[in-house]
Amino acid sequence: MSTSDKMEIINNALQAGPAIPFDKFSKLFKTWLEILSTLSEEQRTIMFTTYINEITENPQKIVLFNLDGILEAYLSLSQGEKDIISKSVRKIIDILNDNKKKRLFLTIPDRAKIELGI
Repeated sequence: MSTSDKMEIINNALQAGPAIPFDKFSKLFKTWLEILSTLSEEQRTIMFTTYINEITENPQKIVLFNLDGILEAYLSLSQGEKDIISKSVRKIIDILNDNKKKRLFLTIPDRAKIELGI
């Protein structure tokens, strides 16, 4: 996909997510994470990098999400899936500049930081 297509999909997801009843969103999110854990590291990196970049540029987009509920969906994954996802996320965060890291850390609940190892 082109960068503009990726951005459009990410923006649509971030806009629509809070409008979906959380029980349904939680199932969709967990399924999405399960699928991402089966993809290559490169594919996960592209996906997560695109989301993280959008969130660091527009942190208000994540505010309306039930972040504690999203963390619970992540925690319900198998240990192997959690390891794969957290490794990819940590790798991306490690290369962010300090300003983006700061903005991202302000949006992530402390418990999620602990669970992800960031």
